[in-house]
This record gives sequence, structure tokens and C-alpha cells, in this order.
Amino acid sequence: MKVAIIAASGKAGNQILEEAVRRGMEVTAIVRHKEKITNPNVQVLEKDLFDLTFEDIQDQDVVIDAFNAPHGQEELHQTSLKHVTSLLKGKTNRLLVVGGAGSLYVDEAESLRLMDTPDFPAAFLPTASHMGKALDALKQEVEVNWTYMSPSAFFNPEGAGTGTYILGENQLLVNETGQSEVSYANFAKAMLDEIEEPKHVKERFTVRNK
Repeated sequence: MKVAIIAASGKAGNQILEEAVRRGMEVTAIVRHKEKITNPNVQVLEKDLFDLTFEDIQDQDVVIDAFNAPHGQEELHQTSLKHVTSLLKGKTNRLLVVGGAGSLYVDEAESLRLMDTPDFPAAFLPTASHMGKALDALKQEVEVNWTYMSPSAFFNPEGAGTGTYILGENQLLVNETGQSEVSYANFAKAMLDEIEEPKHVKERFTVRNK
């Protein structure tokens, strides 16, 4: 299987890259600085996300968008995903998006999102808001084979990749002590499992550590 990862040098992108390589997939890293990719088993396309054309990714079975907008430019979460979906509209390639937790609901009625709760950190609100709007736009893309994957509230870069995790859909997942956490490594494993056995085409789902 051929998999291209946009922003493969980032924290999430790199974990997904390594997991895909471990599973024997043919991986292409799409990055602005090729020297950041050191895995010799990966092909590298040095190109800005906004300069991508369909010809760059047409041979890929799956395109993973792991782009994370820099501080102060959070609106790029919307414009970047809009560009990627425009390339894949009407195509057979799958698109998987590394999303955010802020748009997950915290109630069974799915009327209150995490980012709308009083204790949600103000510093993260611009990112959560623009990611949420990007997801809303993605849901309207009926001609794109998309899947949007939200982490838990605490997306832990240091946690282990145990491979044991719990999946959900639109509601924030918490454990028996009320904690919501997933490691980058377990997130990557869950995403690659979804690629190998698709269960959430044109849906959003979420994951937490077991």
C-alpha cells in the first residue's frame, strides 16, 4: 500500500510515518525541509502543502494530512484542508486527517463541545476553533473519501505505543478516573489500523489509551 504523509516531520506525522514503515507500507513524506526525514526507507517530496497538485499524490492509496498550523496562523487549518480536499475531490484516494479534540462533544446529547466548556484553555481556543470549522467543511465533501481522527484531550507525545486503545465517535472519551489521554504512538497505531481495515469512511472518530 502506498501512503503519503503531509507534514511527516511533525510529532504526529513522524509517529505515523514510523508505524507505516513498520507495517511494510510504501511511504512518501511530504515536507518543506527534506533533511528532517532521516528514515532511509521513506521517499521524500520536498514541497509546501499549498503547492501540492494532484499529480504529486495521484499514485497514493492514502494521503494523511498531519499539518499543524503555527501559532498566530491558526486559520491555516481551514485553508490547508480545503486545498487538500480540492485535490482529492472525485478521486478514489483516501484522505485521513489528524484532527483536534476541541470539537468533540462532552455530553450524550452532543450539544456541548469540549472547546465551548468554561475550563477550556484560552491559548488553545484559536486552534480548536479553526480545526472545528475545517471539520464542518470536510463533512460537506461528499466526493472525497475522508476520515477525520480526533485525539483525546491530552495528546501525549511521551506516552508508550501499547497498541491497546479505545475507539469512539463524536464524544470525548475518558477513563474511569475522568482522564482523557492518548499517546502519539497509540494514535498512530489506531490510524494505521483504520487504513488497513476501513471502518470510518466519511466519518470522524476518536481514540484514547486503554
